[in-house]
Amino acid sequence: MAVAARQNIIKPGYKQTEVGPIPEKWEVKAVDEIARVKGGKRLPLGKSLVGRITPYPYIRVTDMTSGSLVLDDIKYVPEDVFPAIKNYRIFSKDIFVSVAGTLGIVGKVPTELDGANLTENADKITDISCDRDFLLYNLMSDRIQGIIESVKTVGAQPKLALGQIEKFKIAVPPTVVEQQIIAKILSDLDELINGLDKLIVKKRDLKQASMQQLLTGKRRLPGFERTPGYKQTGAGVIPKDWDSRPLGELGYWKGGTTPSMQNSRYWLKGTVPWVSSGDVKARLISDTPMKITDSAVKEASATLLPPNSIIVVTRSGILRKYLPVAKNTSPLTINQDIKALMPNNSALSDYLLHVLICSGPRILATCLKSGTTVESIEFPCLKAFHIPLPPNKTEQEGIATALSDMDAEIAALEQRRDKTRALKQGMMQELLTGKIRLV
Repeated sequence: MAVAARQNIIKPGYKQTEVGPIPEKWEVKAVDEIARVKGGKRLPLGKSLVGRITPYPYIRVTDMTSGSLVLDDIKYVPEDVFPAIKNYRIFSKDIFVSVAGTLGIVGKVPTELDGANLTENADKITDISCDRDFLLYNLMSDRIQGIIESVKTVGAQPKLALGQIEKFKIAVPPTVVEQQIIAKILSDLDELINGLDKLIVKKRDLKQASMQQLLTGKRRLPGFERTPGYKQTGAGVIPKDWDSRPLGELGYWKGGTTPSMQNSRYWLKGTVPWVSSGDVKARLISDTPMKITDSAVKEASATLLPPNSIIVVTRSGILRKYLPVAKNTSPLTINQDIKALMPNNSALSDYLLHVLICSGPRILATCLKSGTTVESIEFPCLKAFHIPLPPNKTEQEGIATALSDMDAEIAALEQRRDKTRALKQGMMQELLTGKIRLV
């Protein structure tokens, strides 16, 4: 009881409200006390949007992303249809909220789409009397999004009612200046996150271009520009001093297995990582959620891979999109949807990892079985697949190191972005309830 009592103590200068403790001078207000909520409008029956540009853009839920809009595929209202829906437009001073399909996407309209028509599957919040961006961040907060999330569990086709949006409660500082300062801090963090996202995309594009150049010999590392000219091989056009080798000649292949789930001795208190196709998402694997026991390895013929094996998913629905490839950094086992290549030498491992990732589209185009429920790669075809290979191990290692360094740079940027996102979420909670005061 003493602990509970301490948790309910409100520090001086704050008051308890339905949204939690807030500063004494702040107020709790419903959205309909500080703005008006209006619905969008579908096109008249029998009419369709068009891809050609007209003066009347139309915003759909598919165009919406958290905070703003994606402008890549905007559709337009035909000139003769616009008069029938002209009263259902949204402006750059408003906020949109998706209310059907994907619920709770909240954002503002960029100036180039000011006055666009709004889908019936979204509402707009207009005539906002507080700072617009302050209200926007409240609607994006974990608390409001949690309320919206609860709506998704009601009915087969959940819909966020206009009246529900009107009754969302937020804590409002007494001055617009404080509201603006809070919004500016969060906006600056958003800009930092967006900048990191763009930089990550740029670095990934650079890495992809470097893979295409380095792994085909179109660009050679310093010190290896020895033999002029190229030749046509099973691995494509490569330098004359390179080889074209089938994967089956570059090491020993093993397939995986699943120990009996009914035998507790194989799974209970397991310590050996067991990889399924869904685990092969990162380029390097050292651990997995599932573990098997030493008994499973010894008695059930579970495939134990040494470090630096190349893991290739050969059966999975994800093969429709890309070929998952990884390298293990410690011993582990694999299931029957995976094949693993133990290279002839450890120096070859890193090079093979990158060349298989780069060759993924060609492998799928060549070796993927057709007409099966779950896509799978024909194993003989995989082993016969040719890759370009510099005969000099130093060049192999140099190429792998250059590409791995790019991977490390991208991973560091992703980690920084993720930490910034976490910081923003924590600051939103503190700033939007007045736990941190900026004025």
